[in-house]
Amino acid sequence: MKRLVMILPLLVFLMVAVVLYRGLFLDPTELPSAMIGKPFPAFSLPDVQGERTLTQADLEGRPALVNVWGTWCVSCRVEHPVLNKLAEQGVLIYGVNYKDDNAAALKWLAEFHNPYTLDVRDEQGTLGLDLGVYGAPETFFIDAKGVIRHKYVGVIDETVWREQLAPIYQGLVDEARP
Repeated sequence: MKRLVMILPLLVFLMVAVVLYRGLFLDPTELPSAMIGKPFPAFSLPDVQGERTLTQADLEGRPALVNVWGTWCVSCRVEHPVLNKLAEQGVLIYGVNYKDDNAAALKWLAEFHNPYTLDVRDEQGTLGLDLGVYGAPETFFIDAKGVIRHKYVGVIDETVWREQLAPIYQGLVDEARP
């Protein structure tokens, strides 16, 4: 019994050390999402421009990125020029303006250009909540049927796009070809 009492703290320490060591190799941009493999959540929200009401059906038909952004998000400002470049190259991007002031969003898009084919106004954060959004920027990859196939948390820069995300998007595009 005395031996067990002496060894127990050592065993607890070793277990904690193993858990912490494993954590050193985890990717913080890979947050698990319960939405992978599920259809994009149902919604009916206005677009940022105030021209029409959008639903999840508007996002179907072609593979796309759905980028959650806000004018209050410093990282979104860093990511935005890359999204503009991707849109110019033909990447289909939909936006979800998350928990934001619409006047600020309109000013942002006028000033920094608009890479979004459609831009959903989610002022209350209901769509973001249904998507399981932690913050911004977060980007979901949807297939032509509107099923969420991948989620990326963090800033998409040129290296991240080229090395990680472009192959995922291209795979969805190839899959959608008849």
